[in-house]
Amino acid sequence: MTRFSVVPSSYVYLRRGRAVLLQLRQNTGYMDGCWAAGAAGHVERGETAVDAAIREVREELGLSLAPASLTPVAVMQRTAGTDDPIEQRVDWFFVCDEWEGEPEILEPRKCAELAWFDLDALPDRLPAYEREALGALRAGAGATLLAHGF
Repeated sequence: MTRFSVVPSSYVYLRRGRAVLLQLRQNTGYMDGCWAAGAAGHVERGETAVDAAIREVREELGLSLAPASLTPVAVMQRTAGTDDPIEQRVDWFFVCDEWEGEPEILEPRKCAELAWFDLDALPDRLPAYEREALGALRAGAGATLLAHGF
């Protein structure tokens, strides 16, 4: 029997007041045309979820941030309901209120635009699993365990 495996990813929502920074995805083959976390990506071998979050923010937005500036919002196990291993995931969602620098698009091939959205006025084209995570952030309940697609 093959051992169950998951794809680990970290997501970071930069927050200013009640607004979060989202990116408009393009040319990635995954959720293109959707708004998504300002920075996100797979956790690489040897990294923690926090390490990956900090790396993704630096690579995608050009910002520096301290590990202590990341507050866990939710951990989500999710599936697309297929046997495809890429669709079995564990996601760490963080919010960050303090960083150095101004966000800029450093991967223009993958990101068409950056924009701030109020938590009560999120765009329609937002992945359902991110809408769930942002709902947990809006509720302010602290770190939440979520399951999506089961």
